[in-house]
Amino acid sequence: QVQLVESGGGLVQPGGSLRLSCAASFSFFGVNVMGWYRQAPGKQRELVAVITSSGSTNYADSVKGRFTISEDNAKSTMYLQMNSLKPGDTPDYYCNTPVAELRRSWGQGTQVPVSS
Repeated sequence: QVQLVESGGGLVQPGGSLRLSCAASFSFFGVNVMGWYRQAPGKQRELVAVITSSGSTNYADSVKGRFTISEDNAKSTMYLQMNSLKPGDTPDYYCNTPVAELRRSWGQGTQVPVSS
């Protein structure tokens, strides 16, 4: 059963913007906190943004001020608005809960190639 589906990736030039979406088959209230991860080839998955069910957010230093996480609890959908994209933002992006015991199976992810 597919529980997380990421979408919205695509080729973008440096300085450009993209909005990623994460559609979940479960209620975000059940996990309380959700996050966006990214993973470059050969590297560990990195948590870049989190949001709680009350709307509190936190970001990795590498994306702070450029990325904005949000969610629509009624639709069980989470978003990541990415602005001022850099080549270093290129990794694949995934969504999941950072709460280990509540983590779902990873989705396919969505690619964000940043290239001129």
